[in-house]
Amino acid sequence: MSPRRRPGRDRGAFTAELAVGLPALILLLMAGLAAVSAVAAKGQCLDAAREAALAEARGDSGAEAGARVAPPGAAVEVSGDADIVRVRVRARLQLLGTQLPAVAVEGSATAAREPEPVL
Repeated sequence: MSPRRRPGRDRGAFTAELAVGLPALILLLMAGLAAVSAVAAKGQCLDAAREAALAEARGDSGAEAGARVAPPGAAVEVSGDADIVRVRVRARLQLLGTQLPAVAVEGSATAAREPEPVL
């Protein structure tokens, strides 16, 4: 003979677990998407800094080359001396809408200036 259960004892347990677990799962998913967006923007900043440093080392405008590759609204700073070029690209990334504070990402690159051609 099987033990008798009281009807309705576990009634609603799944609904309660779902009500707690689903928002936590959505929050975790959104945090993962925000992290992926930040890493992608960091990669764009690094690419822009590399392109700008190489262009400036060749004698072209590094700021223009970096701005073409950088994320929208990024600042491209070119500095250096007679032998070295340093470029820093900074961007502010708005994650998950405008309710959260912006995340700052940056990338930098250094290149040796190419020698002037001897004529």
